Amino acid sequence: MFSKSKIHEPGPKTGNEAETAKATDSGLPPRRNDFVPSSSAPRSKPPASVLSADLTVTGNIRTTGDIQVEGVIEGDIRAHLLTVGESATIRGEIVADDVVVNGRVVGRVRGLKVRLTSSARVEGDIIHKTIAIESGAHFEGSVQRQDDPLGNGSQPTPQLAPPMDEPPYEGQ
Repeated sequence: MFSKSKIHEPGPKTGNEAETAKATDSGLPPRRNDFVPSSSAPRSKPPASVLSADLTVTGNIRTTGDIQVEGVIEGDIRAHLLTVGESATIRGEIVADDVVVNGRVVGRVRGLKVRLTSSARVEGDIIHKTIAIESGAHFEGSVQRQDDPLGNGSQPTPQLAPPMDEPPYEGQ
């Protein structure tokens, strides 16, 4: 029914056991091997990428991680969590699961959760699943709730036809 475990029986030592035995015999503390990946250890989430206040980026940014913007971005951003700092300005479309706006955004915002703090200034449409707008936030645009605001099914801005009583504009 019970059997003796072979854990404590002497036998040939392998790898780390041999190093530990040598270190113990020499009076030194055993060395840790920090480079051996542990498949059972949970992976920690990497910290947010921070774009500092003195940084200006022209172009699109795409990541599956988190971004905190303190500088100026001229382009579209796609991320998991985007935090727009108070000193930040973004000119372009934002698509993220969570969007927190403390600074200025000129362009469309699409997110599952969108939050405009009291220092936010947004000029553009917001497409969201849930939204929170704090008192003091400045917002110019339309708000539309969708179950899947991140989907690619967003409709392009319709082109307006010129009024019927005016001829179409012709460049000079």
